[in-house]
Amino acid sequence: MTGFIATRLLTMLPVLWGVSIVVFLLIHLIPGDALQMFLGTQVALTSAQMEELRRLFGLNKPLPLQYIDWIGQLVRGDLGVSLRTSRPVLPDILARLPVSAELTVLALLVSLAIALPVGVLSALRRGTASDAAIRVGGLIGLSIPNFWLATMLLLFLPGRILPIASIGIYVRFFTNPIANLTVMVLPAFSLGVVLAAVIMRFVRSSLLEVLGQDYVRTARAKGLRERWVINRHALRNALIPVITVIGFQAGYLLGGTVVIEDVFALPGMGRLALNAIAQRDYPVVQGVVLVIALLFVLSNIVVDVLYAYVDPRVRYG
Repeated sequence: MTGFIATRLLTMLPVLWGVSIVVFLLIHLIPGDALQMFLGTQVALTSAQMEELRRLFGLNKPLPLQYIDWIGQLVRGDLGVSLRTSRPVLPDILARLPVSAELTVLALLVSLAIALPVGVLSALRRGTASDAAIRVGGLIGLSIPNFWLATMLLLFLPGRILPIASIGIYVRFFTNPIANLTVMVLPAFSLGVVLAAVIMRFVRSSLLEVLGQDYVRTARAKGLRERWVINRHALRNALIPVITVIGFQAGYLLGGTVVIEDVFALPGMGRLALNAIAQRDYPVVQGVVLVIALLFVLSNIVVDVLYAYVDPRVRYG
């Protein structure tokens, strides 16, 4: 197992290198002058002063040299300095990472709480009216953009139906857990509903496939209770492909937090990235994307490790 994890960690390096090239090129292809955006229209500098600022931030060099300088900083664990605030990028990202991570975990829990029982119910009642209703609900869930759902929830729920404080307020979990969950419930629900529709469909199709296997028919022929057959023999095997989907979707959730954090004014990495894009703050955008890519790859490694616990046939040498 240790060798397997070490090998997978090594495979992260070319992936992150490729991500670094793509994000570096894309952020520099955005139209607009980063320094001019930083200075705004209220500050007038001479050409010599502008050139001096470009030299100071390293923006006067050709793009390949700028990339080499940035990679050199990354190797030393330095994500650079924000063009906007002149603060190191890494501490800013680490300060906002817990908010995004908490939102991702809560959204995943919401989606699993909805998807697993509903998906199992749909599979067990295949062809019935309830199955049809669940499938239609799943399609609706897939079709709803999470930012639209978040906006609708903000418009209609707080203060009218649920006593939920939402926008512009954030309390750390360890400071006040109840206040924190009250703030995070709507963002997590907005993200989790869409993911629940995806997972529910996989649970249903995977369980239907497993229920048709010979070993399930054998278990039923032996006279085992239906609940025992489902929980002990069918559901555990059906969840193996679902774990893969959950692992991928957990990575996508980190990206999905970008818009949701902005809608609910949460001080997370996503909001930091959006502001940095608007201000052409290259080091911040590059740093946030790299951290999200790193977490995405790590979540997939965790999924691979979980296989060994869910499926006894899987062994890592």
